[in-house]
Amino acid sequence: MSWIDSIQKAIDYIEIHLLDGDLSVEQIAKASNFSAFHFQRTFSILTDITVGEYIRRRRLTLAAQELVNSNDKIIDIAYKYGYETPESFAKAFRKQHKLSPKEARKKMGPLQSYNRLMIKIKLEGVIPMNYRIVEKDAFRIVGIKRTYNYKNGDNIREIPHFWDDVHADGTNDRLIELNNGEIDGVLGVCCDEKQNGLMDYWIASASITGAPDGIDSYEVPASKWVIFEVNGPMPHAMQDTWKKIYSEWFPSNPYKPAGTAELEVYTNENPSNPNYYSEIWIPIR
Repeated sequence: MSWIDSIQKAIDYIEIHLLDGDLSVEQIAKASNFSAFHFQRTFSILTDITVGEYIRRRRLTLAAQELVNSNDKIIDIAYKYGYETPESFAKAFRKQHKLSPKEARKKMGPLQSYNRLMIKIKLEGVIPMNYRIVEKDAFRIVGIKRTYNYKNGDNIREIPHFWDDVHADGTNDRLIELNNGEIDGVLGVCCDEKQNGLMDYWIASASITGAPDGIDSYEVPASKWVIFEVNGPMPHAMQDTWKKIYSEWFPSNPYKPAGTAELEVYTNENPSNPNYYSEIWIPIR
């Protein structure tokens, strides 16, 4: 099964089981031969929303269609689309459509439709992506970590605040001083999933010396890495490159992500500089 086929199969599974109240990321990922963590991460990079948010939007889109085109009771439609009370349904409905269910039924305003996702191959890649593939033994990083729930998108919302905190309290400068290992620069390290939908995210640096007080350490496993050059100011250059990697590079290359720790490497320069250089490291198989 190709990379594109796997993603499309997962989306098709969502649509088939959209009315299943207990539809989970684990079930969807299993249908596409991804881990739950990697599928959620890939989906978020490509669409800028979580799997859970996509499901919620699709359910409320279909619920709106039923309100307009049927005489079914609002409470029955609420239950059908996974809401335990009319109040919770009305709150979610208004958040998406800017109308109440009663107003939608009376056709008192436009509705917001989120259509079914379809993966299509486009002619992309005119702008080249500079990358290299290297193999490295395991190496150690030192830094600080926080744990996030990737299923509800905590990682997407909260990791930027983590970076703000690290710059504000001087930890970033401390990590620069500790950087004497395999890689030059401060690292953002997205680790593989833990139990119950949790993941660790590290802000760290590669170091061959011991971790001082207040700093933890982690061993990045031996891997074959694909390393992408990122050129441009933060955060947009990094975000754009991640999207190109998953929408262009992986679909047109024989590799797959290995599912272990992925790195963002930030050099000690002005991140607002239009020529700022950084890197993305992804373990592959």
